[in-house]
Amino acid sequence: MKKIKLEIVGLSYSQTQSGAYALVLGETKGKRRLPIIIGGFEAQAIAIELEKMTPSRPLTHDLFRSFAETFNVEVKEVLIYDLIEGIFFAKLVCESGTTEGEIDARTSDAIALAVRFNCPVYTYEFILSQAGIVLDEEADATAGVSDEDMSAEEEEELLAEVTSGNDFQRKTDKELEELLTKALEEENYERASRIRDELNKRKSQ
Repeated sequence: MKKIKLEIVGLSYSQTQSGAYALVLGETKGKRRLPIIIGGFEAQAIAIELEKMTPSRPLTHDLFRSFAETFNVEVKEVLIYDLIEGIFFAKLVCESGTTEGEIDARTSDAIALAVRFNCPVYTYEFILSQAGIVLDEEADATAGVSDEDMSAEEEEELLAEVTSGNDFQRKTDKELEELLTKALEEENYERASRIRDELNKRKSQ
């Protein structure tokens, strides 16, 4: 079965304390997007690595990478191989010397490891056909499928929250700098990433 390569094109967030996020993957040679609802911890783990931040203490995914590197285990690729009742299934394809193996993983954890090992992410056509959407704007990518076992009502409420406005847009540069410092001190790297994005956007205008 032919594999389709994906890349991270967005990580949306909720304005409330629901703690859930929408990870958006896109095919590298196409316009379809694959939105996946993930937990706050996994979203933070992905954002930290994408932003090249260094936490004061190793996160679980950093520990896994260090453990694997210590014993010469390399994650060669991540494969999202199935979609059953709204839940994605993924696996890590690993290699150690001449031995290759596969490890089952939640999609959110698999992506958090993929960015740390700088390895490709793939899926199959039937998954993109079922859950993929073609978007005009990335902000509309929040109508996805859940990585966790959420009810349809919970998912609908969450996705409505994710599309709400950005409170950071109403703050001054100085206020944002203060919020950024506080977020880093509290090790809230996902929030720090969003603040930094807003500051960088203003500098480029």
